[in-house]
Amino acid sequence: MIVTAGQDSLKTRRTLKAAGKSYDYYSLEAMADAGFPEIRKLPHSLKVLLENLLRYEDGRTVTLDDVKALSEWVKNKKSSREIAYRPARVLMQDFTGVPAVVDLAAMRDAMTALGGDPEKINPLSPVDLVIDHSVMVDAFGGADSFKKNVDLEFERNGERYEFLRWGSKAFRNFRVVPPGTGICHQVNLEHLAQTVWTKDEDGKTIAYPDTLVGTDSHTTMVNGMAVLGWGVGGIEAEAAMLGQPVSMLIPEVVGFELTGKLPEGATATDLVLIVVQMLRKKGVVGKFVEFHGSGLGHLSLADRATIANMAPEYGATCGYFPIDDETLSYLKLTGREDDRIALVEEYAKAQGMWRDDAQEMVFTDTLSLDLGTVVPSIAGPKRPQDRVLLTEAAPEFAKAFKDLAGGVAPRTMEVEGEDYTLSDGDVVIAAITSCTNTSNPSVLIAAGLVARNAAAKGLTAKPWVKTSLAPGSQVVTDYLVAAGLQAELDKLGFNLVGYGCTTCIGNSGPLDPHIAEAVEKGDLVVTSVLSGNRNFEGRVNPHVKANYLASPPLVVAYAIAGNLNVDLYKDSLGEDPDGNPVYLKDIWPTNKEISEILEANLSREMFRNRYSNVFEGTPEWQAVQTTGSLTYNWNDGSTYVQNPPYFQGMTMDPDALADIRDARELAILGDSITTDHISPAGSIKSDGPAGDYLRERQVRPVDFNAYGARRGNHEIMMRGTFANIRLKNEMVEGVTGGYTVHYPSGEQMAIYDAAMRYETEGVSLVVIGGKEYGTGSSRDWAAKGTRLLGVKAVIVESFERIHRSNLVGMGVLPLQFKDGMNRETLGLKGTETFDITGIADGITPGMDVPCKITYADGTSKDVTLLCRIDTADEVDYYRHGGILQYVLRNIAKAA
Repeated sequence: MIVTAGQDSLKTRRTLKAAGKSYDYYSLEAMADAGFPEIRKLPHSLKVLLENLLRYEDGRTVTLDDVKALSEWVKNKKSSREIAYRPARVLMQDFTGVPAVVDLAAMRDAMTALGGDPEKINPLSPVDLVIDHSVMVDAFGGADSFKKNVDLEFERNGERYEFLRWGSKAFRNFRVVPPGTGICHQVNLEHLAQTVWTKDEDGKTIAYPDTLVGTDSHTTMVNGMAVLGWGVGGIEAEAAMLGQPVSMLIPEVVGFELTGKLPEGATATDLVLIVVQMLRKKGVVGKFVEFHGSGLGHLSLADRATIANMAPEYGATCGYFPIDDETLSYLKLTGREDDRIALVEEYAKAQGMWRDDAQEMVFTDTLSLDLGTVVPSIAGPKRPQDRVLLTEAAPEFAKAFKDLAGGVAPRTMEVEGEDYTLSDGDVVIAAITSCTNTSNPSVLIAAGLVARNAAAKGLTAKPWVKTSLAPGSQVVTDYLVAAGLQAELDKLGFNLVGYGCTTCIGNSGPLDPHIAEAVEKGDLVVTSVLSGNRNFEGRVNPHVKANYLASPPLVVAYAIAGNLNVDLYKDSLGEDPDGNPVYLKDIWPTNKEISEILEANLSREMFRNRYSNVFEGTPEWQAVQTTGSLTYNWNDGSTYVQNPPYFQGMTMDPDALADIRDARELAILGDSITTDHISPAGSIKSDGPAGDYLRERQVRPVDFNAYGARRGNHEIMMRGTFANIRLKNEMVEGVTGGYTVHYPSGEQMAIYDAAMRYETEGVSLVVIGGKEYGTGSSRDWAAKGTRLLGVKAVIVESFERIHRSNLVGMGVLPLQFKDGMNRETLGLKGTETFDITGIADGITPGMDVPCKITYADGTSKDVTLLCRIDTADEVDYYRHGGILQYVLRNIAKAA
């Protein structure tokens, strides 16, 4: 087990009492009194880090100098100090969790091959895996939609679920929340998180802040209840499970002051969209954001969680809120134990972590927002930060259409077998989805009221709209039913389709075949409106080019309007039975009405009832058969779970580092390349390398499932790397999708096929990119697939935080252009070769790396690149060929 109590050189260990119980803790106030009074001015989020260092100070991974560096942060408001941070626990969802468990199972095999004990490969920190990413919206708009989708989910994912059931028995400290329960971040918020964690050690109970890392970028949602956590790649999470600290630089912290209160008609969704826009403009990548100010007193904890959830969209590592009375109220509402609630209050006040608007805090930078200025908005058509005022949504879509359609005039197509036509701008998907909003009762009640008021006036959703409701918790169904609003949502087609992420992660399911055919024939720019957090190109549905984020009540409104060209402020949504026009203002509820219905229909008992048996699952889950073996019995015929090749031929000592010689470009990519572009989570094309692989194994296209569901099989994921249908490789003009040109042959082919050909030729590969490379989800397969395709280095203008870390964790060298250089100034076409040197002599964090580019005409250019291996620990990971190899060798040698 991981020992919690360290050396305590500053003698800060104290005891506090709460609800009649005694707890030991590491007192920040005692440290302040011991000669470090400046720590009282630290942001709350950094106090959490400081406590972590105090508790784990061992003279080796955490030294007294590390502790002092955090106290000195107050002077400069930044630090270049690298620290070892140990979160209390790990959270996973199944798309990223399955490959993580696959890796752990493979590590057990590798440990056996090295002559070690496979049982040494076991999580040392508590791990919760919530199965929430697998349900798809196949059936919708009917009373039986939920059952049909669940049946299909188990039919498609039987192999994966059998594997996860094995993992839940084979590994200690590893729990699985079965499918059909909810979304991992909402389950975390409503049940798993405790705000203050405890652990029994040597007869004492130690209290400390609840902290975590998660294998999903929206792990930050729980920051709303003062739980410090963020998303990491699966490989980094696996290392944390196995006792490795998270290596990080002490971050800068941007203070975001909130004042005032939200006006009538504005929702938490509208608020978070302006926060995303403001912080993207400010530039907070790699930084903590901490919210403070009197405005917090007018935000529910669910509102705060909505803001914290979208930290990846505004680029921050986290979006942290302090502990206050609202935190305690939420803990009570959601059924946490009274003793725990009492401990949270006493601990926060003893540690200076209780919200006090008069308290002086130091931040690296600041900005502020008056909540009273927030107005209804949506965001799109491609990025969450591209906020559009609702008053300007129709004309802004008209502008976007010109770009998306290439300047052609609006078009209309007949739909076979239907009495309606389909036009550019038509909303073909309207989805109430995602933990971002379904964790917030106020916006879901608002959606139900809009549906009720619309139905009362005879309005319905347009027939071409695929409507769905996928809450992140079963409690949502309870309060919607209690309020009589689920039946009203059903009238407009927003029937329950599942408890999971669905449309938000690309599991929107297929469009009606005739609608899809009309879209394809007319090359129509149809749209989706979803209450999610991601709207990247190609993510929601392959037929939908424009995707807009919106609050749940606006999702309902757009389902009724049916087209983004409709001005919701000025245009009628339809007519009532008497022929009178009905406008949005006629069906929009008041804030008072929403509050009254919430007060009457949401109770503590709902949460306690739903979470009392959260790990048991449905009869379908309990019927999944598995074994209790120590190592996994791999099935060579499985198309879902295969033993990955990362540890093949591995020896106890790593090979020497080597320079990269005569490397070819596999792809040249532009700005804002997302992890979705690199490793898509959505549907598998039947005519690509992954589809060919499945067909060769007699899998019908209807059973292909999504890439995300098949992440336990490296053969499929390799073939899906860089296979997003919207990917634009600048080496292939006029073509989108996963294609490249092989050199020197000049043949155009799939990126996977080219990579395999280069492998047989013994040619190393590089990938070239622009700014913000790897933005989006914390998707470890975006790095794993890159490595397995033979890519040795990724050279870009800038990286998003998690993906850069994942590349290092897979032994891929992240390099950055310097001095304003980029693919365009260097004239890169794909015909060049690269010699990257200085690696064999040893790597240091942030070193300059010489690179010689040889052009097709024989000329060459010498440039200097920046090595984005940022810490000493990352140097070790890269030297060992990856973080898992590093951990495995250390465990084997220590045995």
